[in-house]
Amino acid sequence: MRKYWDNSGGLAGVGARATQSSIVPKSLSVGDVKISPATVLAPMAGVTDTVFRRFIRNLGGCGLIMTEFTSADGVLRAKDKKAKRYLHFYEDEHPISAQLFGSNPQVMADAARMVEDLGFDLVDLNLGCPAKKVVKCNGGSGLLRDLPAIREIFEATRAAVKIPFTVKFRAGWNDENIICVELAKMAEDCGLNAVALHARTREQGYSGPARWEWIAEIKDSVKIPVIGNGDIRTPQDACAMVEQTGCDAVMIGRMAPSNPWIFRQIEQYVTHGGADAPFEQPTEADRYDMIHTYFRMLIEEELPDAQGKMKQFASWFTHGVPGGAALRKAIYESKSAPEILVRVEEFFAPALQLV
Repeated sequence: MRKYWDNSGGLAGVGARATQSSIVPKSLSVGDVKISPATVLAPMAGVTDTVFRRFIRNLGGCGLIMTEFTSADGVLRAKDKKAKRYLHFYEDEHPISAQLFGSNPQVMADAARMVEDLGFDLVDLNLGCPAKKVVKCNGGSGLLRDLPAIREIFEATRAAVKIPFTVKFRAGWNDENIICVELAKMAEDCGLNAVALHARTREQGYSGPARWEWIAEIKDSVKIPVIGNGDIRTPQDACAMVEQTGCDAVMIGRMAPSNPWIFRQIEQYVTHGGADAPFEQPTEADRYDMIHTYFRMLIEEELPDAQGKMKQFASWFTHGVPGGAALRKAIYESKSAPEILVRVEEFFAPALQLV
């Protein structure tokens, strides 16, 4: 990979430049689990399955990986194959956290106990998903309107497991109901080991800028580790978040499938001291290796939706590829997973002299 020097100061409007004193921490302890470096792959529905998690882990630089958010009810149903698939992982994925969602305290506690028995290092409660089908069941961010119910879940789950228990949540239901500081304090009071804030409201969804000041307010209010999430697109952004909020770690979601190297880039940037430090940008050969490797891993895992996953990821993985539209078209029109691999090789062959 070629070296790339970038002097940008992070997100437009953020203003602060990363300095030696504000780089992303090298490590973070959540309970007895050490996360090094202090970077986390956010749980994402339809994205963070075992293949993508191992793919990110192998690229380097990511301290903690998380499963797709999984229904606690589904975990307890013996015939729920989807939940079992979501919670399947390999030994090389440690440390790994299982994220659960649900609204029944006893069900959450029982599901967390099963997660612990499966060998996960941490268990996390999802209070952030804005999807209507989840919210209408009082799951995800739907619970943000009922703090007493959240306390019951916290207490029941904390009592059920010995592994670290964390929570990822949004700032509140909307701008008129910002409860993130109160929720973080309650989590600490109930014995949770860390909190992660996606600095948007449920009403925002994924639009508008993340409000990093909410992360800072939480950090000023609790002693347990605080993980910041939202609008981290570059290593500079990650360091700017740490500088402005004092957070103990950064969590990256939607940028990961668009730029799977983001974690390694942050690690390189931090290692060289931040500010004007170099980090690597992918070459065309790197992009070919990335696409080919991930698609091949999907096939080897024998996932029932491997072909669909390839087409889903094509729009992300071809971002920045010269002539990427033609590659996406070839992938979308392919009739099988092996054919997609052939189309990828044919596309890159002229430039890389593939044989």
